[in-house]
Amino acid sequence: MGKSSTITEKSKHSHSTFILYGVVFWVPVALVLYVIFFLFSNAEKIGRGILGLVVPDNWLFFGLGAIFCLAIIYCTGLVLKLTKLGKVLSKIPFIGLFFGQGEIMTIGRLANMQPCLFLYSPTCLSYGWILSEEKVKMSRQKALFPIINIYYPNVPTLITGQVYAARKDTVMKLANSSREVIDLLLYAFRSPAALEYIPWEDESQDNFQERSKYFGLKLDTGKNPELDATDMGTSPP
Repeated sequence: MGKSSTITEKSKHSHSTFILYGVVFWVPVALVLYVIFFLFSNAEKIGRGILGLVVPDNWLFFGLGAIFCLAIIYCTGLVLKLTKLGKVLSKIPFIGLFFGQGEIMTIGRLANMQPCLFLYSPTCLSYGWILSEEKVKMSRQKALFPIINIYYPNVPTLITGQVYAARKDTVMKLANSSREVIDLLLYAFRSPAALEYIPWEDESQDNFQERSKYFGLKLDTGKNPELDATDMGTSPP
């Protein structure tokens, strides 16, 4: 009797889990379809209203209004991006924030950037992408370490995030593809067989092996077993 009731409870749990998974799948799909329908219907209405001023009604086929609106949006973006008009508008106080000429982050851009691991904190590694390397000078002298500008994405959107400045010795380049890192960030949708570390172009093999200890499983550097965890990443390896 007890065994059959246990099986029934497991069966109910499985059915409820399936229903939950179905809801999780269909709710965002329904929202996306609703937004697409809302935008399309309004674009069609506006486009037909504008085209109706110069085009006879019998030539206004269904969908022509939406295509016209899309063409206007595309041409506007083209003009703002490739001409000086965008720069002129970007200088207007407050309004200029909407006409910035800088690059935006996209999944396509991430796919062509160098993925990395960096010390987000002395004991926490985090994934990111390398944007650029900045030279640092102190009183006209070159500093001991350069700064690496890192793009730190927000999950799950990825294309919204922050830019962090990290010491070069606290950043480890990955030989894994950006696609693999993206899949990892999406709650380990797919995981690579292993993370592959690669040295900097000007880094010796000895320095690379010593620095990689900061990105391993042990908290000590191998030289001082009593090294406190708070020293990780605060001094050059």
